[in-house]
Amino acid sequence: MVSKHDMQSGGVSGDFRKQVLGYGLTTAEILYRRPDRQWLLQSYVWQNYDMFPKFPVLCDFLAFWEKRLDGPLVSVTVAHSRLIKPAELRAVDGVFRLH
Repeated sequence: MVSKHDMQSGGVSGDFRKQVLGYGLTTAEILYRRPDRQWLLQSYVWQNYDMFPKFPVLCDFLAFWEKRLDGPLVSVTVAHSRLIKPAELRAVDGVFRLH
């Protein structure tokens, strides 16, 4: 859904602006121990736009988790993909060829 703010700024969404600035879609699987049953591992999947390789948004979320939530972290597995990539086009004798 396009917000009123996006319509006023030329119809470009905040997510698209982030992608142009180099943010990519980051997914993290977080394994943590249940606070009431330490022997039981639970999985939480987190997804947001973030910057490779330092992942500041994910690091902020994990800092919040450790400070505010009771379930101690066991492991974090991260996948990242830039959604906007350079076009794979090149000019050859005035003709564009797709690779």
